Amino acid sequence: MFKEFRKRFWRPPRAHGEVIEDRSVSFLELFYDLVYVVVIASAAATLAHEITWRAVGEFVVIFSLIWLAWTNGTFLHDLHGREDIRTRAITFAQMLFLVWLAVYIGDAAHAGGQGFALIYAGFIGLLIWPWYSVRRLDDPIYDSVTGRYLKLMAATMIAMFGSAWLQDGWRVVVWAVLVVIWLLAYLFLTRSALGVGDEGLAIGDSLVERFGLFIIIVLGEVVVGVVDGLRNADREPLTMATGLLALAIGFGLWWNYFDLTGRRHPRNDRNGAPIWIVIHLPLTLSIAAAGAAMVVVVEHATDSRVPLEASWLLAAAVSLGLLSLSVLVRSLADYELLAAVYEPTSRVMMVAALVVLVIGSMRPPALLLVFLLAAIQAAVWVYAVTLWLQTEDAATTME
Repeated sequence: MFKEFRKRFWRPPRAHGEVIEDRSVSFLELFYDLVYVVVIASAAATLAHEITWRAVGEFVVIFSLIWLAWTNGTFLHDLHGREDIRTRAITFAQMLFLVWLAVYIGDAAHAGGQGFALIYAGFIGLLIWPWYSVRRLDDPIYDSVTGRYLKLMAATMIAMFGSAWLQDGWRVVVWAVLVVIWLLAYLFLTRSALGVGDEGLAIGDSLVERFGLFIIIVLGEVVVGVVDGLRNADREPLTMATGLLALAIGFGLWWNYFDLTGRRHPRNDRNGAPIWIVIHLPLTLSIAAAGAAMVVVVEHATDSRVPLEASWLLAAAVSLGLLSLSVLVRSLADYELLAAVYEPTSRVMMVAALVVLVIGSMRPPALLLVFLLAAIQAAVWVYAVTLWLQTEDAATTME
């Protein structure tokens, strides 16, 4: 009876190479991602409450740790998960840790830092078990890659646990170092993995979809930021107009990401997939930061000028998003085929990012600020689509 139960419902994880063709994102993965809505919202709300250089730096580090938690859980399920009770149990256990983490994330850089560090260490420890199970099943050609990955996870767990007893400032420094190490690992370990076998590590449809869903999660923070700003401010016509127009910035990010890069695979080489993965961190970070800035911008919609810190944060966030997209399009599998679209669009995005920073430094009234930032994103999209249509017309003519 027990053996039959294990055979049906408690199966070992899929090893590298055991790819499920045409796999779509499951309801379990969607539920898992939903927990991150709460986690990210808690972090963004803290930044919106106090926009300072230190607060922004702390937000970058904490958000990066959240993103690393999500990528580790996502890669585990996409590459090795099954439709069985074992996978469900591991996923729900992760969700319990994440809900617990959300309780401390609001003041993770200060009074809640010890609790945050201990819970995060527990989360990583939970993931080590299934990743170790994968390594035991894997082909020996993957030993060097998976071995280094497990050592990094163990070191992260130990470092996070140890940071719980450091002073606030030093604790965040340790976390920042861990983030940098993980980003380098994603770049170089992924390149190493592509060198030993592509079957189990290639970016499939389901993983591309998961990254797109995470973009939608952080775009939700833009909506939350606008709603919080409107709720906290006097609901005058100018304030309402500013809030509704501010949503257009989120719409512009959605249009540019999903029309230019959404559902498109990265190149399955050393300069494609690794960069594609890593560049999603600054992209999602920029969107979440924009949502935090929205709160203050909308609250000061009736002022003659936007507060300096809010103007800079919103402009810097939109600028970083455009720069991230300019790099992301260069990592796509069809980049060479559509170079006539991607290459000039990438350059235009870089110029637009600089213009956005100039506008932010001028601190115009809130309504004008959000209008200009939304208009610049719209102009980038129109430019890219125009090139796309011209490319299609040229291809039709040649046929």
